[in-house]
Amino acid sequence: MKMILNQEPLNEIAQCAQSVKECILDVEDFPISGVAFKDLGPLWANPDLSGRAIEAMVQMVEVNQGVPDCVVGIESRGFIFGLAMAQRWNVPFVPFRKPGKLPGELKRVAYALEYGTAELECQVNSIQAGMRVLVHDDVFATGGTARAAMQLVKSCGAELTGCSFILSLDGLNGSQNWPLPAADKTCLSLVHFE
Repeated sequence: MKMILNQEPLNEIAQCAQSVKECILDVEDFPISGVAFKDLGPLWANPDLSGRAIEAMVQMVEVNQGVPDCVVGIESRGFIFGLAMAQRWNVPFVPFRKPGKLPGELKRVAYALEYGTAELECQVNSIQAGMRVLVHDDVFATGGTARAAMQLVKSCGAELTGCSFILSLDGLNGSQNWPLPAADKTCLSLVHFE
C-alpha cells in the first residue's frame, strides 16, 4: 500500500471540519417536501476553504485506507471533490453517472434512495480489475447510493478501499450494516450532522 502522508496535525482537520460545517446551509423541503437539503454551494464558493477541505479529506483517506489507484465520483456533486482528490494523488478519476449520460458499453446498477429510486452507470473498462478504488460523494445519508457504487466497482473486478464524503447525516444510520470491515476507516466523512 503506497502512502503519501503529509504529517498535518489532526486538529487542523478538526478545525477545517468545523469551518465547513458552519458554512453549509439547510434548504427545507428540497428536492421534495420533508427533506432538508444540505447546500454545499457556500463551501464550493470559498476556494480557500474548499482547498483545505480537499486536503483534509486526502489526509483522512491516506491515514485510514492508503492511496487509491483510482477515484470514483458519483454524479454529480461527487465529481467536484472526487476529481480534485484524484488529481492530488495523480490517479485516474472515473465518473459514475445517471443513465443516458455516457457513451459506449456500460455497466449499470439500480438502487433505492431515501426519497425514490435511481441508477448508476460506468463505462466498461473504465476501472481495471485489481485497482484499489475509493468512491467519493458529497453526502452520506442512508447509504443506498454508496452501496450501489460499491457494487458497480466490484462488478469491474476492482478492490474497494472505502468511501469518502464531505458530510454524513448520522441520524439516518447509513453506516449500519456497512458492507466493508472497519466502518470507521472505510466510511469517512469530514463533517457529521445528526
